[in-house]
Amino acid sequence: MPVHLFWGDDSAGRERAVDALIETLVDPLWSSLNLSRLDGNDQEQAGRALEEARTPPFGGGARLVLLQRSPFCEKCPAELASQLEASLPLISADTHLVLVSVGKPDARLRSTKALRAVAEERSFALPAIWDGAGQVELVQRTAQEMNLRLDRAAAVALADAIGSDSTRLSSELDKLSLYVGEGPITAAAVEALIHSQSTSSLQVGDALLDGRLGDALALIDTLLNANEPALRIVAALTSQVRGLLWVGLLERSGEQDVNVIAKAAGIGNPKRIYVLRKQIRGRSAATFLTLLSQLLEVEASLKRGVEAGDAFRDGLLTAPG
Repeated sequence: MPVHLFWGDDSAGRERAVDALIETLVDPLWSSLNLSRLDGNDQEQAGRALEEARTPPFGGGARLVLLQRSPFCEKCPAELASQLEASLPLISADTHLVLVSVGKPDARLRSTKALRAVAEERSFALPAIWDGAGQVELVQRTAQEMNLRLDRAAAVALADAIGSDSTRLSSELDKLSLYVGEGPITAAAVEALIHSQSTSSLQVGDALLDGRLGDALALIDTLLNANEPALRIVAALTSQVRGLLWVGLLERSGEQDVNVIAKAAGIGNPKRIYVLRKQIRGRSAATFLTLLSQLLEVEASLKRGVEAGDAFRDGLLTAPG
């Protein structure tokens, strides 16, 4: 009974796993008959996925039924849960039912319990924006899935530049693989291709912390005009400011070991602590908290659909209430 349960907010990772299954299981000559892509937002399509999973494949290879936005482990109606329970024992041995969702399965649901009893479950959860070690692991795992060789230093540099943006990470790894050719991806290659974008975001943060709001807004406009996504700028700034806040708090508590500080602050490269220590001199925790509050307002405005330039100006010019 081949049932696959994929969940998590790493959309790029989920898609790679789905594509790998399709490539392995489905005969391209029979894909028009043996590959179904359905949307679980439509309850009728969710029910249809269960029906198709009970049908053996035609011709060569296996049948694969893909249900994106699967409802079975989140808000699953009783009728659909009953249909699932009745269908699972009837799934063809050569048919694979792939259920994909963003949220973590609700362990309390009877449908989740039924699926976990038979399914192969894989988590594709992204690390938190402040989880530097988790971001480095994400970079390394993604490179491995893409069959790319990657130096440890390059993984740290990519995590520093990209954070938890898995879609951009895949794109940048593709570019880097073309850039280095047959050899491994190195920190020097990362520096050459994407450091300028990372540096620009850091320059925005430095300007904000120095009180040079005009310079910061001008840099933000430059990034936006270069098609840098506004939410990515916010994420980079938030990560930068939160890291500084943690370093400051840990130092004030008496901690001096840079490795301990880096681990607690979620910073992948302990050597960065020496630079961050210089940046926090003369600045109180309240300065960082105020800026984090303003960035949160910018993010909220962007998600409400406010034009990017206006969102940054209104959020950064307005003192938090």
